Amino acid sequence: MQISDFLRGSPDGVNVSGPKLIASFELFGITINLTETVVLSWVIVLGVFLLLLWLTSDMKTKHISKKQAVAEWAVQTVYNLVEDSMGKHWRKFAPYIGALFTFSILGSLISMLGLRSITADFNVPLTWALITFVMIHGTNIRTHGFGGYLKGYAEPVPVMLPMNILSEVATPVSMSLRHFGNIVSGMIITSLLYFALSAITKKIGIALFTIGIPAVLSLYFDLFSGFMQAFIFIMLTMVYISNADANAEA
Repeated sequence: MQISDFLRGSPDGVNVSGPKLIASFELFGITINLTETVVLSWVIVLGVFLLLLWLTSDMKTKHISKKQAVAEWAVQTVYNLVEDSMGKHWRKFAPYIGALFTFSILGSLISMLGLRSITADFNVPLTWALITFVMIHGTNIRTHGFGGYLKGYAEPVPVMLPMNILSEVATPVSMSLRHFGNIVSGMIITSLLYFALSAITKKIGIALFTIGIPAVLSLYFDLFSGFMQAFIFIMLTMVYISNADANAEA
C-alpha cells in the first residue's frame, strides 16, 4: 500500500546536515577548510566590533547619551554577574565572560535570520570549552604550584587518581556537548515540525499552519533556548574557574 502524499509531505524530505564547505586550500601542507561556520563567526565578530565602536564613540563623564548609558549598563551587568558568582577577586575575567556570552547568544540567534547557528557546529562550543579548560588548570597551577596541582589528582586517596583524571577530561566534553546538543536538537525538531506543517499546508492548499506556528517555535528554540544555553555555559565557566582556586580572595 502506497503512503499518501499527506503522510509523505515534500518529496525532498527533511535534510539536516553539517555546515557547508565554502572553500578549501593548502597552507604549509595542511588542508584548511573554510566552512560557513567560520564565515558567520567572523561576521558576528565584525558586527559586534562595529556595534562597540558606535556605542563607545563620543563618550562623556556628564550628560551622557542613551547609547553610552546602554554600553555602561551592559559592562556593569557583566561585572556584577562575575562578582556575584565568583567574587571581586575574579573581576579580571569579566571581559572573557562577556565575550563568551555575546558570541554564544548571537551565534544561536542568527538562525532567526535564516542562517545556520554556529553553535550547531560542535567545533564551536568545544573550542570555548577547551579555552575554559586551559583557564581552569592554569588557575589551579598558579594557585597551588605545579607540584600541588599534580598532588590534587591523588586526593583524597591515591586510588582516586584515574577517576580524578577522567573527571577533568570530561569537563570540556560535557560543557560542549550540553550546549551543542540543545541547539542542534532544537534545529532538528523545528525542521521536522515545519516539514509536517508544510505537508498539511500542501494538502489543504492554504498556508495556514506554516505562518504562525514556526514563528512561535522559533521564539522558544532560537531565542529562549539560545539565551539559556549561553547563560548556563558562562555560569559553568565561572564555577569551574573559581573552584580551581579554593584559597582565592572573595
